[in-house]
Amino acid sequence: MAGNKTSPKKAAAIGEKFTKTAILTSIAEDTGLSKKQVNAVLDGLTDLIERHLKKRGAGEFTLPGLLKIKAVKRPARPARKGVPNPFKPGELMDIPKKPASVRVKVLPLKKLKSMADL
Repeated sequence: MAGNKTSPKKAAAIGEKFTKTAILTSIAEDTGLSKKQVNAVLDGLTDLIERHLKKRGAGEFTLPGLLKIKAVKRPARPARKGVPNPFKPGELMDIPKKPASVRVKVLPLKKLKSMADL
């Protein structure tokens, strides 16, 4: 499969959402590995992503060709008083302060986008 790059294998679409067990079974059948081994690989990948996104980590993890996961720091926002209410024109409202936070963004890469177009 690695040597034949000219004609990629076209797989049939899957109509239902897979559970974790179904994912493990499917990958185990395709690769010839046991479910335990596949589970260990997925757990290792989860751990690797966590270590990249942690507080003093790189803040970004890329699964080549598929997706990029980023930790984006959002600064604290101060409280605001007397702001026009967008839902009730003519009325003013108060917006409470919000603490700084970290958001996780998942960005699809080219190969993943092309999979959705097929």
